[in-house]
Amino acid sequence: MQNNWSTPRRDRTKMHLQQALIALTKEKGFHSVSVKDIVQYAKYNRSTFYVHYKDKFELADDLLSTNLAALEESFERPFKLKREVSTNLLDNRYFHIISSIYNNREFYDLINYVDTIPELHTRFPQTILTIYQEKFEFKTINDLPVNMDYFKRYTAYGFYGLLANWINTGFQISKEELIKEIIILSQAHMASVKYIDKH
Repeated sequence: MQNNWSTPRRDRTKMHLQQALIALTKEKGFHSVSVKDIVQYAKYNRSTFYVHYKDKFELADDLLSTNLAALEESFERPFKLKREVSTNLLDNRYFHIISSIYNNREFYDLINYVDTIPELHTRFPQTILTIYQEKFEFKTINDLPVNMDYFKRYTAYGFYGLLANWINTGFQISKEELIKEIIILSQAHMASVKYIDKH
């Protein structure tokens, strides 16, 4: 990006360009989308595009980074108020991440496409794994000793699998039903969750 400063008008323009990229990627595949396609869809000119991005790859990276940053923030937010929670006390309040994905479902639906935003299929699950590894500690049922690195990987990728399935099936079940099932599964192998971010 050529400039880092932000204004409401600038942010709105970037949002329109990102929305155009999402729609066009679904329509024709990312690698077939040109800058010309993007600006025509978003109703801007090419010079406006180049004020914000040097090419479609920078636009795609900004789109991906913005959404994954919001995902991470939504995951952590509830645990900043109550840092350690017994899984028996988990409820909808601790799953802002589900609403974040649903509210941005046009973007997350891109995981259903082969020719999609570069690195989406790797950075989405990796973001969840990194959150589990760096921001949380887990206590097993009855303090059963386990390799915690394996445990976090198993749990993070399992959680990602449930999210991916929800997206792949067109969000057929409600957010509330998905959260209910995740809580039941969590209670089967976790006693508590502790937020450990140092910031």
